[in-house]
Amino acid sequence: MTQPAHGATVIALHEQSGQTVGELDLPRNPGLAFDPDCFAGMKINRSATERRATSYGLRRSIKKQQQAAWLLKAISLIDLTTLAGDDTDARVRRLCAKAKQPLSSNLRKQLDMGEWQVSTAAVCVYHDMLGAAQQSLEGSGVHLAAVSTGFPAGLSPLPLRLQEIEYSVAKGADEIDIVISRRQVLEGNWRGLYDEVKAMREACGDAHIKTILATGELGNLTNVAKASMVCMMAGADFIKTSTGKETTNATLPVSLTMVRAIREYLAITGYKVGFKPAGGVSDAKTALLYMTMMKEELGLRWLQPDLFRFGASSLLGDIERQLDHYVSGYYSAAYRHSMG
Repeated sequence: MTQPAHGATVIALHEQSGQTVGELDLPRNPGLAFDPDCFAGMKINRSATERRATSYGLRRSIKKQQQAAWLLKAISLIDLTTLAGDDTDARVRRLCAKAKQPLSSNLRKQLDMGEWQVSTAAVCVYHDMLGAAQQSLEGSGVHLAAVSTGFPAGLSPLPLRLQEIEYSVAKGADEIDIVISRRQVLEGNWRGLYDEVKAMREACGDAHIKTILATGELGNLTNVAKASMVCMMAGADFIKTSTGKETTNATLPVSLTMVRAIREYLAITGYKVGFKPAGGVSDAKTALLYMTMMKEELGLRWLQPDLFRFGASSLLGDIERQLDHYVSGYYSAAYRHSMG
């Protein structure tokens, strides 16, 4: 059985992921005035995008101690999420406890982590669950996110969607995951999309806004790129792939398209915007592919939770299994790594 050294693991973690968030001061994206020239010429080559997306897993192999370090970093990037119709206060409290202490005491001891703490970036819930979540997370440093604006369809009247945001912020959410009206994209009503997202950003106040594009329902990658740019122009702090409720959720080609839009927006404005893949990122191997993409396309700065998140419910369990294998040489049963 291999017993990794705590110091070596932490050093490897910081070598791979740069500074800690506490050392960083990220100016918030203020947005731009609506300008069709920023996105009108966008046209995405699907075949080339798919070839590039396929290359991440072929050219890099992350193993042993380095993999353990990256997986510990991945935990800190997770928005631990429950968005089920049968959610209860008790389930949310258990999820929050898991977010604050994602690794068992036994696994922490085997990893020789000492006093070093790791937690997920946030817990994401429906509005009705915010009370239980806020109480459970108070003082932990874990962010509280709420899905809003008629999630997941986004088809309720705009005034009601704006009120929903305001209610969630008043209830303690410091991050709001909004969903755009897909019809604005499909009809080419880019000004309508911009005005809608800008109004939602204003309703969020100091809470950060993650705009969910529901990319599986936008038709093609060119629409995904243009919608990404318009949402950033309107002041989005993050752009997010999916609600997790569509038939097709996060994929590497879609994510690469959005990440390159972020890179283009950075070149235009100098402001950094975050990225969140959601739905379909359920195992450690896939998470490492996304982290590789972020490092290669945007750099180490985007491997911090203020610029990159995984929207996930089952990913944490698989990461635990992989870390358990790292210290023991054996894969444990999935039921040993429940979310609560």
